[in-house]
Amino acid sequence: MKKIEAIIKPFKLDEVKEALQEIGLQGITVTEAKGFGRQKGQTELYRGAEYVVDFLPKVKIEIVLGDDMVEKAVEAIMTSAKTGRIGDGKIFVSAMEEAVRIRTGETGQDAI
Repeated sequence: MKKIEAIIKPFKLDEVKEALQEIGLQGITVTEAKGFGRQKGQTELYRGAEYVVDFLPKVKIEIVLGDDMVEKAVEAIMTSAKTGRIGDGKIFVSAMEEAVRIRTGETGQDAI
């Protein structure tokens, strides 16, 4: 099993969700997040005063899935979240040791 964490622009969430559903994934967790990378925030103008917004709004998607689905899921996220501009986000893939479904006690692949 693997865990995919993707940080994307908020307006791309629906496209990413639909792309993941098309490849057969049904369970994702979405969290609102703030952060910055290479774009280092942006300058805003408010009532004539200029100020820097350090943390930009992002969305964090978390998915736990079988090893056989990882490449498809990463590709689906990449193609649907890409705008070609700085700040499109990142995808992290890590190993998942165990998963347990609380309701039934199922473990491993059966729990996801």
